[in-house]
Amino acid sequence: MPRPSQKPKAAPRHGVARVLSKLGLCSRTQAAAWVAAGRVAVNGRVVRDPEFPVRQGTDALSVDGRALDAAEPVYLALNKPRGLVTTTSDERGRDTVYRCLEGAGLPWLAPVGRLDQASEGLLLMSNDPAWAAAITDPATGPDKTYHVQVDAVPDAALLAALEAGVDDAGERLSARRARLLRSGGKTAWLEIVLDEGRNRQIRRLLAAHGLETRRLVRVAIGPVVLGELAKGAWRRLSDEEIAALAPRGRAAG
Repeated sequence: MPRPSQKPKAAPRHGVARVLSKLGLCSRTQAAAWVAAGRVAVNGRVVRDPEFPVRQGTDALSVDGRALDAAEPVYLALNKPRGLVTTTSDERGRDTVYRCLEGAGLPWLAPVGRLDQASEGLLLMSNDPAWAAAITDPATGPDKTYHVQVDAVPDAALLAALEAGVDDAGERLSARRARLLRSGGKTAWLEIVLDEGRNRQIRRLLAAHGLETRRLVRVAIGPVVLGELAKGAWRRLSDEEIAALAPRGRAAG
């Protein structure tokens, strides 16, 4: 007997705020605020529930009466200065990395991973959430390379201990690689490579071995290097860099 034809599966439904964020138009928090303010319509009807279910690609979305399409995917490398926080906004009024993008005419972008306020160097930003998720996933993401100034000159045994790792607050912290770059007086610069990014991982790892972090600069993420990019400056990633870091998400189609 011929098999009955199967109906194609309908696209999954997701909350409207999540869909707006996935389109790369804004953060999920911003999207929820737009919805609550009555600025968002689904199929011509204003909705005020951020979890209102919609099917991306099927339901028609609009904000302030304007139909929406996915934003053009953008992929940036930024040299984050020390002292800026890696968030879209800060409840304490501190400057954020978005200060570096003011006046650039870019769509909304999200940091890919983070650098804490006291750290500096290479930070990726994009409005492609699937691409960003692949980079920040410990199972699939690229190695990250840091140059770190410490308050002592570690010997070979201490460098080996950094690679061997230590338990701290219930987490296993270790460096994929640790080597001495240069030393002078009572300080030294180390190169530390991580294959995952736990909260303040390098500072905690060094502190567990009696070393104080003086400066921490991320100089590479996978094949993308900081190079001569000036502090606070940004550049677009090349197609080769984008593909080498992770498969594109929304941009792949």
